[in-house]
Amino acid sequence: MARVKRGPHRKERRKKVLKQSKGYYGNKGNAYRIAKQAVDKSGVNSYRDRRLKKRDFRSLWIIRINAGARLHGLSYNRLIEGLKKAGSEVNRKMLAELAVHDAAAFGEIVQSAKAALDKAAAA
Repeated sequence: MARVKRGPHRKERRKKVLKQSKGYYGNKGNAYRIAKQAVDKSGVNSYRDRRLKKRDFRSLWIIRINAGARLHGLSYNRLIEGLKKAGSEVNRKMLAELAVHDAAAFGEIVQSAKAALDKAAAA
């Protein structure tokens, strides 16, 4: 039985890894053994950070909403509570955009939240 030498397959696999590591600093871009380690590590990091990015953006939106809400005399927590009681379905991403780019519209949303909070407190 003939032995398997894997010539073409091996070359294809190495080319694939070196193509992925193109642009890496130093030997990470052109030495196969080091490039393979760098590509594996970067794959792990990118997989993890795709999930972390979602957390980071939500955190950023909350910070922006809180800053905008405090300008109108409410905390973030009370604003969200008021919006839920008012039945508003505006998500945090859109609230943050309004807080940064359209203060007047955000002010109206805050007023509706305040009204819902007052109504709930009176009842």
